Amino acid sequence: MDSYSPTTFPNDPLAKVLERNIEAIVRRRKAEEAAQPMAERVSAAITRFTGSLKFVYLHLALFGFWIIANLPGVPFPKFDPTYVVLAMWASVEAIFLSTFVLITQNRTAALADRRDDLNLQISLLAEHEVTRLIHLVTAIAHKLNIDEARNPELDELKRDVAPEKVLDSISAKERRAEETRPNEPFGQQ
Repeated sequence: MDSYSPTTFPNDPLAKVLERNIEAIVRRRKAEEAAQPMAERVSAAITRFTGSLKFVYLHLALFGFWIIANLPGVPFPKFDPTYVVLAMWASVEAIFLSTFVLITQNRTAALADRRDDLNLQISLLAEHEVTRLIHLVTAIAHKLNIDEARNPELDELKRDVAPEKVLDSISAKERRAEETRPNEPFGQQ
C-alpha cells in the first residue's frame, strides 16, 4: 500500500513557505558558525575528527604498530618495551579529547536552549492566535445561532494560557510527588 495520499507525490516541490524557512535556517546556521570564536571552531573540528572512523583507523594503526614493534622477539629496536610511554600518551590524549568533547557539548547545549526558547515562543504565539480564532469563530457561531457555540468547553478554550502559571503548577505537583515518595536508601533512585 502506498503511504502517499492521492494528492501527494514524492517528487512534488515543497511549498514556497517551507523553502523560505529552510533557506533562512541554513543562512542562520552558517552565520552562527562564522561568528564562532576560533577556539570553538578548532574544538568543534577536533571533536568531529575524533568522532570519525578515520580517527579509529589511525589509532588502530598507530597503537597496533607501537605494540607490535615493542613485543619481545620482534626484530625492531625497542623504544617502549614496558608500554609506559604509550599509556602516558593515551592518557594525556584522553584528557584533551574529553575536554574538547565537553566544550562542544556545552556549545551544543547552549544552541539547544536557544532553539527551545524559540520553539516555546512560537508555541505561545500559536496558542494565542488559536485562542483569538476561537473567540472569533464562537462569535460567528453565536451570530448564526449554531448550537456548538454554547459548548461549555469553549469558554475554557477562550482563556489565554499563562505559561508561568503552568510551570508553577508543574513544579508544585513535582514537589508533592517527591514529598509522597517513600525515602529510599542512598544510591537507589
